[in-house]
Amino acid sequence: MTEIKPFRIAVDHAELDDLKDRLSRTRWPREVTGDWSRGVPVAYLKGLAEYWADGFDWRVQEAELNEFPQFTTEIDGQTIHFLHIRSTAPDALPVVLTHGWPSSPFEFRRVVEELGGEFHLVIPSLPGYGFSNPVNGPGWGNLFRVAQAWITLMDRLGYERFGVHGTDAGAGVAGILSMIAADRVVGVHLTGTSAGMPFGPALDLDGLDEKDRERGERFNRFQSDGLGYLHLQSTRPQTLAYSLNDSPTGQLAWIVEKFAEWTDPAKELPDDAVDRDHLLTAVSLYWFTGAGASSAHAVYEGMEVYRQMAQGGWDDGGEAPAGPPRGITVFAGDTTIRSLQDGPVAHWSEYDTGGHFPAMEVPGLFAEDLRSFLRKCV
Repeated sequence: MTEIKPFRIAVDHAELDDLKDRLSRTRWPREVTGDWSRGVPVAYLKGLAEYWADGFDWRVQEAELNEFPQFTTEIDGQTIHFLHIRSTAPDALPVVLTHGWPSSPFEFRRVVEELGGEFHLVIPSLPGYGFSNPVNGPGWGNLFRVAQAWITLMDRLGYERFGVHGTDAGAGVAGILSMIAADRVVGVHLTGTSAGMPFGPALDLDGLDEKDRERGERFNRFQSDGLGYLHLQSTRPQTLAYSLNDSPTGQLAWIVEKFAEWTDPAKELPDDAVDRDHLLTAVSLYWFTGAGASSAHAVYEGMEVYRQMAQGGWDDGGEAPAGPPRGITVFAGDTTIRSLQDGPVAHWSEYDTGGHFPAMEVPGLFAEDLRSFLRKCV
C-alpha cells in the first residue's frame, strides 16, 4: 500500500521576511474612482496589506492549522495533502469535504470541532492548491480525475461508504463522486453552486417567483460583469501566473475581490463577512505554496473539459441511475434556483445570511445543515 505520511506546515522564516519586504515595496497604482466599481480600491487594499505585513501573525495561524491532523500521500504520481479527523465513535460515517477556488481545506477549520464528533472527516487539498503542490503535470484540473483520486484516498483510509460535501469546484468533484461511486456515496451535499453555467446563455427569468428572479438577475449580472477572473484563468493562466507568483499584493487583490463579491451581500467589506486573520491565512497559503499560478492552470484545464462537453454534448449511453440523495444549500450570496435543477433534490435549504464561503462565514448554520442532511442518508 502506498505510504500515508504525517505532515506539518513549516514555512521558513526567510519566506516570511521576503513576504514583508515585497509588501513594503508595492508599487501602488493610481485609481480613477476610489470605489469597488472597477476592482479593489487602493485605500482598502493598502490597509489590508499593511496589516498583513505588520499586524498579522502567520506563526499563530500556522500553529492553529497544525492542530489538525494532516497527511500526504501520492496518487497517480501526484502529492495529495489532506486533513483526517477521526471521530471518537468507531462506527461514525466518513465524510469527504472538498473546497473550491480561491480556497483550501482550511476553509472548513471552524466546523471541524462541530462535525468531528459525529463524522470521520477527510478534507483534501485539490491538486495545485495549498500543499497538494507542486503539480506533477497537466491534467489535474480535470475534476473527473480528481474524483477518482478521492476514491483512491478513501480506499487507502479504509472507508467503503461515505458522504460527500463540495463547494464551488469542490461541488463539481462531489457531484462526479456521486456518479462514479454511486454504490459507495450515501449522499452528496452541495454549496457554492449557481443558477447556470458561467459561459452559458443568460437566464430567461420569465415565470420565476420574486426570490428566484432576484437570484437570476444577480446571476445574469455576474455573467456580464463578474467573469474577468475566469476568462483570464481559463485562457491565459501562464501569463497571469507571473503576477500572482511575484507580487503578494497582486495575489491579495486577486483573492480579496472574490471575497468582496461572493460573501454575504449584507456585509460591506470582505473582512466583515470573514475573520480577517482567516482571510489572510487563506491568501498566505496561496502565496507560500505558489498556488495562485498552479490553481489558475487547474481552472484552465477544468474549463477545457467543460468546453469539450458543451461542444460535444453528454452521452452517458442510456438513462443515468438515480444515484445517492442530493442536498443543496443556498446562502444569501448564492444564485442557485431550485426550479432549474436537473434531477431530484432530497434536501433543499435556503438562508438569508452567508455566501460563497459558508463554512467560514456562518459555520454554525453550515455544520447543522450538513449534519441534518447526512443523518437522513444513513
